[in-house]
Amino acid sequence: MANINNTLEYIVKKAEAPESFCKECERKYNKKIQKIAKDIADNQAMTIVMLAGPSSAGKTTTAKKLREALADLNIVCHTISLDDFYLNNCDSPRFPDGTPDYETVDALDIACFEKTMNKLLTEGEAQLPEFDFLTGARKPRYNHLKITPSDVIIVEGLHALNPVITKHIPSERILKIYINVSSRIYDKNKNIILNKRNMRFIRRMVRDYKFRGNSVEETFKMWITVRYGEDAYLFPFKDNADIKINTIHLYETCILKNTAIELLSEVSKESEFYKESQRLIRNLERFPSINSSVVPEDSLLREFIGKEHNNG
Repeated sequence: MANINNTLEYIVKKAEAPESFCKECERKYNKKIQKIAKDIADNQAMTIVMLAGPSSAGKTTTAKKLREALADLNIVCHTISLDDFYLNNCDSPRFPDGTPDYETVDALDIACFEKTMNKLLTEGEAQLPEFDFLTGARKPRYNHLKITPSDVIIVEGLHALNPVITKHIPSERILKIYINVSSRIYDKNKNIILNKRNMRFIRRMVRDYKFRGNSVEETFKMWITVRYGEDAYLFPFKDNADIKINTIHLYETCILKNTAIELLSEVSKESEFYKESQRLIRNLERFPSINSSVVPEDSLLREFIGKEHNNG
């Protein structure tokens, strides 16, 4: 993406003044969100924002910040997750080993989603399902949502840009947004230190550990399935987006570095992921560390590192 000085040397230099580096990165990202909110406010016909991005791109925070930016413009906004439209496990497509394939668009109850969205657009209210990942089934109780004609709905999920999802929704009512970490980190010799997927994997690894208690080995294994889903069901549709947002925060590796190295160091020499974990450790060690206390509580990075009182 344009106007990003994504070199290690630049990051090292900026990290000498961590607070101003942090503020600069946060300001840049927030400015993008505020501009999109203004564009939505200026276009009264737009009611539905379809927000898609790969794992750990920051969909949850981006949707939240967009909702808050719209609220500042006196626009009421509601968020709907496509994850709540999963079919029950017993009806879900399967991988060859028999486990549910949550990555395919066919794992979604598309008919239910279409019916829900059309009821919202035509009647102004609908019953929203909620999926329980612990039981692998839809909860028996639905959530009632009522909207007014001036409200905005953000629909977020892996498949939000897939035409199958929106083919029966009037296109003039939709704004499509694609978010991703869209920059690599290079050294001064143009060698890639961390690619885009590395950046997201590091976010995911730290989040899985802090919020789910997962080992890095578990995240590595899960990442194989995640990559399959992105390649098959997301990336082919990313150019359908009206707007693309690069969610990289150039100071993020300095924040995530210490926890990431600690986790990667736990991978044993016998592991199939040992070689990759050692490569990531070597590259992460080239970055300076920044204490997480500089990260604002509403930062996208908090989606991965948690609130400050949890971090010590």
